[in-house]
Amino acid sequence: MENENIIDSIELEQPENKDLRKSAKKPFWKRLWRVIWITALILVLLPMLLLVVYKWVNPPLTPLMVQRFFQQVGDKDRKVNFERDYVSIDEISPNLVTAVISSEDGRFMRHKGFDIPQLKQSYSENKRGRRVRGGSTISMQTAKNAFLPHKRSYMRKAFEAGFTIGIEKLWGKERIMEVYLNIIEFGDGIYGCEAASQHYFGHSAKTLSKHEAAQLAVTLPSPLKRNPGHKTPYFKRQTSVVEGRMAKYGRIDLKNKPKKHKKEDDETLWDFIKWMRKQK
Repeated sequence: MENENIIDSIELEQPENKDLRKSAKKPFWKRLWRVIWITALILVLLPMLLLVVYKWVNPPLTPLMVQRFFQQVGDKDRKVNFERDYVSIDEISPNLVTAVISSEDGRFMRHKGFDIPQLKQSYSENKRGRRVRGGSTISMQTAKNAFLPHKRSYMRKAFEAGFTIGIEKLWGKERIMEVYLNIIEFGDGIYGCEAASQHYFGHSAKTLSKHEAAQLAVTLPSPLKRNPGHKTPYFKRQTSVVEGRMAKYGRIDLKNKPKKHKKEDDETLWDFIKWMRKQK
């Protein structure tokens, strides 16, 4: 009887053992391919999920913040610094909104993420060998800072364009501006307008004067080289220029687009690509 029980036990285990041997014999390339497509799926779905989540949830960190941290750690002459304090758009002075739009992206309220006239001008001037202001909009800068590392490549530009379209469609202008002003770099380890306002002026972003707002706007193109803590003659001149532009723009309503409509306001990135092909 004992021998029969042993035989029955062996027979019961045999199918399971066969399955284990079959699984163990699965070709390496099949297992590798499974890992690759699962990883690729995660890399595609995660950014899409963040795009939706960030419509309501504030980005806790950005690729640039992580990048700067490792740069600070690796440089013995730089201190590790991280200043950040997220505030809602209602807690940000309208002066700063006007300052960054007049300085960085004058057609922010009109375009659909891409300033097509500026892109055309930049393309034409660069083709002639001249250096001009780039065509990056506030929407493009927000997409780049929120989702992508600061690395020059055509692949990154392609992803940037995709995220720009996504935030324009899903977030809207007010949310784009709110995220932009809360994650943009204003100095080494200083992120967002609230931290910058406290660091340079000793008060909240809600009470920024026109002059202070203009100074922060001048900081944006190169925050590691120029900021209100280092007021060079050039910095002071640029601040006056921005203040002059602010006077022309006046207070900007982020909730409503301008009533006046121009043909170029309807142009998309695809229109620019078609135009660019004709120039060759």
